[in-house]
Amino acid sequence: MRYRVPVVACCLLVVLSGCAGLGVGPDGTATDGTATDGTATDGTPTPAGTTGTAPPPNGTLVVYVIDVGQADATLLRTDEETMLIDSGGWRDDGETVLEYLDARGVERIDHLVSTHAHADHIGGHEAIIDRYETERGGIGAVYDSGVTHTSRTYERYLDAVERHDVRLFEVRSGDEIPLEGAAATVLSPSPPVGDDLHDNGVSVSVAAGETSFLFTGDAERAAESRLLGTHGKRLDVDVYQAGHHGSDTSSAPAFLDVVDPAVAVVSSGYDSQFGHPHDEPLRRFAERGIRTLWTGAHGSIVFESDGERIVVRTQAAATTDPLELKAAPEAGADPTDPTAERFVVGVAA
Repeated sequence: MRYRVPVVACCLLVVLSGCAGLGVGPDGTATDGTATDGTATDGTPTPAGTTGTAPPPNGTLVVYVIDVGQADATLLRTDEETMLIDSGGWRDDGETVLEYLDARGVERIDHLVSTHAHADHIGGHEAIIDRYETERGGIGAVYDSGVTHTSRTYERYLDAVERHDVRLFEVRSGDEIPLEGAAATVLSPSPPVGDDLHDNGVSVSVAAGETSFLFTGDAERAAESRLLGTHGKRLDVDVYQAGHHGSDTSSAPAFLDVVDPAVAVVSSGYDSQFGHPHDEPLRRFAERGIRTLWTGAHGSIVFESDGERIVVRTQAAATTDPLELKAAPEAGADPTDPTAERFVVGVAA
């Protein structure tokens, strides 16, 4: 893990050793960034194999897959903290996600994860950082792969991090993001291979009790193969957010066989210009009996875990049969509209 200092969005990365010692206490004095048991308290990722590694807590974990059209934004909330993985596209300047966070009463984002630098994943970062640093309870820390991009969206994101002096960490496979109330583990990159954003994105698994979730951003088959080689059976989860918006470039058969989810969820627009979700991964989901949810047809989707089972809620009551999903009508709901319980998965279901 490395602490990164963005310098006026020029993408200059200053690598500092001993990043756990860079914390600042509430009185402005320096802290060592760790609790007495070795766990990070300031957002510093904990490397694998260090103290602080603990079994997944059994408290409540709620995962909100926000309907942001042809983009990605997922909010995770425990009893203690929040994590936002990606922030939607750039066209609405983060407003959809900000409205959703306001509707849920989210006053602080403890952990902001950037899976990669494409505008359909970090498009709202600048606006969200600005809003939360000036009008809300702040951003605890930001995490990304360190693989840079030349887009204006990426530059504005780094500008916002620097403008508000938000802690920015470059994460690697095995790092643990200190999300209180759940176990959040970085699975990739390990280490970056070349400069392709999809192949070097941040993948995260999150567990609460006996329930687990996998978020892979736009990871494609090469990245999935590396995940299999590095983590193997540890990729087995209950809920898998389908890579690359349900593209056939992701969710390869060998990968799905190991992940073995009960539910797959696709975040993409109903009339996706790329045809997402593609028919091929939907067929693979069907062959494996994986219930499939799609923001285009189901609207915003909520998973409520109590550590033993997961209650699944959606805005629209669309089919979960992967082979029938694309024939379902558009959800047509505002992303902040209420959801209703549809089914339950997990060991106690």
